Amino acid sequence: MVIGHYAVAFASKRAAPRTSLGMLIAAATLLDLLWPIFLLLGWEHVRITPGNTTTPLAFIDYPISHSLLAAVGWGVVLGLGYWAITRYRTGALVVGALVVSHWVLDAIVHRPDLPLYPGSATYVGLSVWNSLAATVAIEGVMFAIGVWMYVTATRARDGVGRYALWAFVLFALVIYASNFASPPPSSTRALAWFAMTAWLLPLWTWWADRHRAAVEDGGVPATASMR
Repeated sequence: MVIGHYAVAFASKRAAPRTSLGMLIAAATLLDLLWPIFLLLGWEHVRITPGNTTTPLAFIDYPISHSLLAAVGWGVVLGLGYWAITRYRTGALVVGALVVSHWVLDAIVHRPDLPLYPGSATYVGLSVWNSLAATVAIEGVMFAIGVWMYVTATRARDGVGRYALWAFVLFALVIYASNFASPPPSSTRALAWFAMTAWLLPLWTWWADRHRAAVEDGGVPATASMR
């Protein structure tokens, strides 16, 4: 999934109103943020196979970033780290759960290529990616609901809070659509470096969220930091 991960991050703002959307986006996409690093290090591998499914990528092995056990481990690490900094228990639980949610959502769309743990002989995936229509329908509905939940749980304090948010929403949709129309990456290394740019998205959404106020907190911004 792509925008499906953003969807659960947007929606979870209702559960953890004091946690920045940037942190929620980072948690929901953490496995994909780590993946290109491990590709560049040669620890994980992918093959570019145009016509494979709705994505031209065939994931050969990515047990450090995308096994279920690793997802749980990364969730515990990020959740505990967040709690140590903020002492916001609800936010820490949501952050940890979002990391694990990434594996669960990927298991819906991927082919059976998600391992349960490093070295696992069992791979999970329901192969929704085999159908472009089903993929777009599921992620599109999820994204619309998630954005709606976020927008109704917060209010813009100024123009930045309004326009930076909707610019991100539009950007996410354009990038998502371009994944289906663009030619495949020229190499796995080029793919990894391009995927590294996703690290900028939590910063973008943190900036937008900083200029919005959580309705659940009485309309008072919870923080001006990367919480």
